[in-house]
Amino acid sequence: MAAATAWAENLKKLGLELPSVPAPVAAYIPAVRTGNLVYTSGQLPFVNGQLPATGKLGAEVATEQGAELAKLCALNALAAIHGLVGLDNVVRIVKVVGFVASAPGYGDQPLVINGASEFLGEVLGDAGVHARSAVGVSELPKNTPVEVELIAEVR
Repeated sequence: MAAATAWAENLKKLGLELPSVPAPVAAYIPAVRTGNLVYTSGQLPFVNGQLPATGKLGAEVATEQGAELAKLCALNALAAIHGLVGLDNVVRIVKVVGFVASAPGYGDQPLVINGASEFLGEVLGDAGVHARSAVGVSELPKNTPVEVELIAEVR
C-alpha cells in the first residue's frame, strides 16, 4: 500500500496534478462504489475539457502518442476515484480495461495501454500494479483514440 499522500508527491514529481473530474458526456456518473470496490466509467483523455487528439491508432495516431493519451485517461480515472472516496483510501488498482480505436491491421493495443499501466505504477507504487485488458475497437466516443476504466479496491 502506498503511504497516504505519496500519490500526490509522485504526481508532482511527474509535473502533474489531479484535474477536476471530467464531466460525463452521456447519462452516467464518473465513478461508483460498491462494497470495497470503486468502478470508474470509461475515461477519455480530456485536458481542460478538450481531446488533445482524435482518430485511430495505426492511422492518424502513433503508438507513442496513444500511450500518452492512455496516461491522461488514467489520470482522469484517478480524479474520478479521488472525487468519490479520496485517493488516500485506495488499497490497490485491481483492474484496468483499455479500449483502443484501431485502424485495420493495428495490433499494438497492449503498448498503448501500457501508458496507463506504467503511469499507475509511477503514481501508486505497488498499489498501482493490476490485472488488465487491452482491446482494439473500431470506434470510440467523440472519435477519441483511447478510453480507460479502472477498478480500485478501497478502504
